[in-house]
Amino acid sequence: MPPSAMALKFSYGMRTAAPGMHAAALAVLAALQACSVGPNFSRPEPPAAARYTSNTLTIEQPVNAGGAQHVVFGTEIEGAWWSLFGSDEIDGIVKQALEHNRTLKAAAQTLAQAQELALAQAGLRYPQVSLSGGVGRQKYGAEFLGGFTVPPFTYFAVGPSVSYTLDYTGGIARSVEQQQAQAEAVRQQLDAAYLSVSGQAVMQTLAIASTAAQISTVETILEQDRDNLKLVRTAFENGLVARIDVVSAESQIASDSALLPPLRQELSSAHHALSLILGRTPDAELPADLQLAQIALPSEVPVSLPSELAHRRPDILAAEANLHAATSAVGIAESNLYPKIQLTASVGQQSATPGGLFDRSGTAWSLLSGLTMPLFDGGTLRAQKRAAVDAMRASAANYEQTVLEAFTQVADLLEALSHDAEQLAAQDQAQQAAETNLGLTRAAYQEGNVGILQVLDAQRSYQQARLGYVKAVAQRYLDTVQLFLALGGTSPHLLDRRNANHL
Repeated sequence: MPPSAMALKFSYGMRTAAPGMHAAALAVLAALQACSVGPNFSRPEPPAAARYTSNTLTIEQPVNAGGAQHVVFGTEIEGAWWSLFGSDEIDGIVKQALEHNRTLKAAAQTLAQAQELALAQAGLRYPQVSLSGGVGRQKYGAEFLGGFTVPPFTYFAVGPSVSYTLDYTGGIARSVEQQQAQAEAVRQQLDAAYLSVSGQAVMQTLAIASTAAQISTVETILEQDRDNLKLVRTAFENGLVARIDVVSAESQIASDSALLPPLRQELSSAHHALSLILGRTPDAELPADLQLAQIALPSEVPVSLPSELAHRRPDILAAEANLHAATSAVGIAESNLYPKIQLTASVGQQSATPGGLFDRSGTAWSLLSGLTMPLFDGGTLRAQKRAAVDAMRASAANYEQTVLEAFTQVADLLEALSHDAEQLAAQDQAQQAAETNLGLTRAAYQEGNVGILQVLDAQRSYQQARLGYVKAVAQRYLDTVQLFLALGGTSPHLLDRRNANHL
């Protein structure tokens, strides 16, 4: 995909402000605030690529385990992505994970914090009203009053004051825009956490099923090893074989038994990992383990177009929101180059006695305006603006890199599914051939036509083929899950909207 396919656009110009204020006295101020300096953010155009990989995918070929898979390009996942595996047990596990996972809860609270900060920043658009009151004692010097002497006196004062910053450059509006973009980035991070938790829940469930299948396979192989040992011992007792044949058979059992402890450790680790995802301690009871045969491999694999992927994946959308925030920061830095205008008004009651506070004659008011503008700062403000522009360009590059990495990940997994189908078909043939060879070799050994070494070699070949087949089946499931995750899964907000429509 050429870089020009992801060219980012930044436009400088005027931006329409929020709806005008109702008070006629503020109409002029609203007109002055109808523009903002700095670049206006434009959402990056999606890449023009029509496909993820230049190779022709062949995952549609039928295989014995799980049936054929067919990629449907240009379609999106309907509903929860994990429901495509057709397992109520998986649905229940993912539901528990989404309800109780601590990382997801922390991400939700972080989003709530970011949204509140955005609301707090938005409050700066409006006049700030405060109420103050005080009691004091005062004495003026004679020179201050032109020679008159006023004895010390106590005074009481109470009343509201209003301050307002005239945002004619749009600096405050840009700061609100920046905070909202940062909140959007956090929201996308929550979606990414949602996707990660649901993905880990399914993958650990598959890992448990895969490891349990491998353990079952090794245990079956060990039963065959014990049958071999009985066969050899019987032959040894009848004087048909040497003692070394018995030792070789015993050595094969010991070798195959050594496969079980690592697999059992993998199973325990997968159980502990699933407990963590479900928000439980490792000693807590887990749902019953599933077998791979109980999980349907999706026959239809919906794959969105590249142009849609950029609008689906949470990491891409988070990078887009960060770019938006960086673009707003340029406007903030540019607004700092202009004068600041502050309007302040106050009205209140002043009296020398508490009882006189509410006398009409004690009313006092003030109306002030202030202007500050930078004259010389050693180049600080302009350097800050250039730094903001550099940060915006860096954020644009990060966005493009995130898109490229997403495309690469999807392409890798599409290729992986194609190779998984080929690998599974090859492993199936190898397993069948090894099983046939083992049966023939055992029969030949009973007839005395081959030695125990040939039987053990045939046994070892069958063991490797059988374990390879189980791993190939599991890898096909795992790569399908990872493809759904790479495509952005299903946003929880999209699910909420769809559920609401059904209701």
